Amino acid sequence: MALLDFLKKRTPDPQAEMSFLDHLEELRWHIIRSLLAMLVGGIVIFSFSDWVVEDVLFAPTRPEFISSRWLCAMGQNIGIGQVLCFKPVKTQFLETTMTGQFIASFTLALIGGFIIAFPYIFWEFWRFIRPALSDKERKNTSGVIFWVSLLFFAGVLFGYFILTPFMVNFYFNYKLSSQITIMPSFSDYLENLIYTTAGVGVLFQMPLLIMVLARVGIVSAAYLRKYRRHAFVIILTTAAIITPSTDPFSLTIVTIPLYLLFEASIILAGRVKKEEEWS
Repeated sequence: MALLDFLKKRTPDPQAEMSFLDHLEELRWHIIRSLLAMLVGGIVIFSFSDWVVEDVLFAPTRPEFISSRWLCAMGQNIGIGQVLCFKPVKTQFLETTMTGQFIASFTLALIGGFIIAFPYIFWEFWRFIRPALSDKERKNTSGVIFWVSLLFFAGVLFGYFILTPFMVNFYFNYKLSSQITIMPSFSDYLENLIYTTAGVGVLFQMPLLIMVLARVGIVSAAYLRKYRRHAFVIILTTAAIITPSTDPFSLTIVTIPLYLLFEASIILAGRVKKEEEWS
C-alpha cells in the first residue's frame, strides 16, 4: 500500500493519473539511463586502465604519495615528530588465477563508472521521486543533488587520500612472523580500495539520511543529543574497523570527520524540527 500511495503522489493531476505499470515503465527507463551513464563512465575507465592502475590505484602505496608527504610534514610542524610519517614498505601484488586481472579490470571499470556517473545517477533517482513531493518539500530540498554529490565525492577523496595510505601502511607493516611474506592479490587490494573510497562516499551521506529520518519522525535532534556518547562509541568503533591502526593519531584522523558529520546531522535534524513548528 505504501508503494501505491507513493506512486499516486507522483501524479498530482487526477485526470492524468498513471497506472502502476506506467510508473514501473518510467522507473525502468530511469534505471536504464543510469546504467548507460555507468557504462559510459566504465568505458572511459577501461580505455585508460593502464594509467588508472599505475598512477591512480597504486599511487597510495608509494612513499611519495602526496597525502603521505603532507601528513608527515604536518606531524613535524605540530611537534609530534615522525608519528604521522609512514614507514617505507615494498608493495607487490600478484594474481594466482589466469582470470584474476581480467575480472579485476571489469570491477575497476564498474566501480569507476559508478563514481564518475554518481551525480547523474542520483539525478535520475531524484527525477522519479520529486513528483511525489509537495511544493514546500521541493523548495526545502532544492540543491539536494549538489549536496549529495558533494558529500559523496568528499568521502571518496577522504578515503583515497587519507584512509588508503593508512590501510596500506598498516597491513604491509603488520607481521606475525618474519617467515611470512605479504604479497596480496591485486583483486584483494582493489576490493579494499573500493571499501575505503566508494564505501566511505556512501557513509558520508549520514547527515542527509538523518535529515530524511527526522522529516518522517523516526529521529529528532533531542534524541541524537541524548545518545551522543553512544554515537561517539559507534563512530570510534567504525573508525577502528576502517583504519585498524594502533596509532591514536591515525584513529583520530578517521574519527574526527565522521563525528563532525554526526554533529552536522544534529543541526540538520534541529532545523527540520523548527521548520515543522513554523509550518
